[in-house]
Amino acid sequence: MTALYDTIGLNYAQLRRPDTRIANRLDRALGDARSVLNVGAGAGSYEPANREVTAVEPSAKMIAQRVAPAAALVQAFAEELPFEDSSFDASMAVLTIHHWQDKEKGVREMRRVTRGPMVFLTHDPAFRGFWLTEYLPQLIALDDGKMPPLADFGEWLGDVVIEPVPVPHDCTDGFLAAYWRRPSAYLDDRVRAAISPFWALGDISEILAQLKADLNDGSWALRHADMLERDSLDCGYRLVIAR
Repeated sequence: MTALYDTIGLNYAQLRRPDTRIANRLDRALGDARSVLNVGAGAGSYEPANREVTAVEPSAKMIAQRVAPAAALVQAFAEELPFEDSSFDASMAVLTIHHWQDKEKGVREMRRVTRGPMVFLTHDPAFRGFWLTEYLPQLIALDDGKMPPLADFGEWLGDVVIEPVPVPHDCTDGFLAAYWRRPSAYLDDRVRAAISPFWALGDISEILAQLKADLNDGSWALRHADMLERDSLDCGYRLVIAR
C-alpha cells in the first residue's frame, strides 16, 4: 500500500492546527487512559500532551511535518499495526478512516491492540445540509464512497456512543467544513490543498468563479443569513466512542 498523503499532505502543520474545543471533546472521550495509540496520526494534531502517545502514520510527508517529538512514532498502516494484543489503554483516529484501504480491518486491528476506549472523529456520510455541496454536489458522492456509514462501527465494535461535534465558526483545524462561516477561504488554493476531497474533484475553476461572484454580489450572504449569526454549526462530524 502507498501512503496517499505522500501526495496530498501539503501545509498540514500550518493549516490543520488542532482546535482546542474539538481537542477537549477527544480528551474527555479517552477517559483516564495513560497510554494512547493515535492511528493515522498525520502531523500530530490532537495528540494529548498529558498521556503517553504512540503515533502510527504511513506517510513520510506527514511525518516530516511533525514539530513535536512528544509521541513515539511508528511508520505503518492501520490495517497492519505492529503491536501486541492489548498494548494500549486507548486508541484514537481523527479524520483519517476514509483514507484507509480496508476500513474494517483497520478498526479491528485497533480493537486488537486496545484494552479500553476507542475514539474516532469521522463524518456521517448520510449527513446533508452543508452549503458547499450546493456548488459541489460531487462532495456527497465522495463521502458516500469513502466514509464508512456510522452503523458499520457498531457492526465492527459492538455498542458505540455517537455524538455530534459542531464546528466552531473560527475553527483552527482547516478540514472541509471548517470554513462554513468563512466562505472566501475556499477560493484560496493553499487552503484547498490542505483539504483532501479537493484533490479528487479535478478542475473546479468555473465553480469557484461562481462562488466568488455570489460572494461579491451578496447573494451567498442573502441565502445563508441565518447561518451567519451562529457560533457553531452541525456539519455532520461525529465522535464515535467504543468503550
